[in-house]
Amino acid sequence: MSARSLLLIRHGQASFGADDYDRLSPLGEEQSRRLGVWLMAAGSTPDLIAIGPRERHRRTAELCLEAAGIDLTPLMLDGLDEVDHHELLARLRPDLDRPGALRAELKKTPDPHRAFQRLFADAVARWVDGAHDAEYQLTWPSFRSNVMHALKTLTEHPARTIWTFTSGGPIAVLANALLEAPLAQTFKLSWPLVNTGLTRLRLGQRGATLITYNAWPHLEHANEHHLVTLR
Repeated sequence: MSARSLLLIRHGQASFGADDYDRLSPLGEEQSRRLGVWLMAAGSTPDLIAIGPRERHRRTAELCLEAAGIDLTPLMLDGLDEVDHHELLARLRPDLDRPGALRAELKKTPDPHRAFQRLFADAVARWVDGAHDAEYQLTWPSFRSNVMHALKTLTEHPARTIWTFTSGGPIAVLANALLEAPLAQTFKLSWPLVNTGLTRLRLGQRGATLITYNAWPHLEHANEHHLVTLR
């Protein structure tokens, strides 16, 4: 009998810099469709679809499944949610908590994506160090526990092939746990994650095993490097 598998899929490109970040950009929609076409051609057929609670998770799954010709109702799991970057940034920089403040701040820089990356990395480091837990609605230990509970739920499900649409934070948490890497280094694994990138786990009697991390074969086409995005 073949091993059970869990495919972790990061959502397509979101709308960075827009009023509603949670919506997929046109490029994010294209990435999602290309993923579905590639998965169909690869002969991968899921028995279960799981998604996080965000619009970008749902829409990535919807477009991917449509392109793959698959009709399954997703199972929504809160443990597949992303970190709340709004709260994390506001605790690091209270001046960014006002509507439009972050966008205005980033517009001052020549490279808004890089500037946001630096800010967010500092905000995550503050959240993870544990010295300010009382300031956060969801602490880092609670977030990690929620992600691990989602993995337990999926591992215990009878489905043999599971596609899961989520974000970089949960994927990094799971990879870090399976690699038994230092907890403080968890989010270093999330920074290079590609939109609609694939991370594959094997599910066995002894739990989950990391097989591949952050692959994007559906986006590897000559002269189409614009399809590979990180935000």
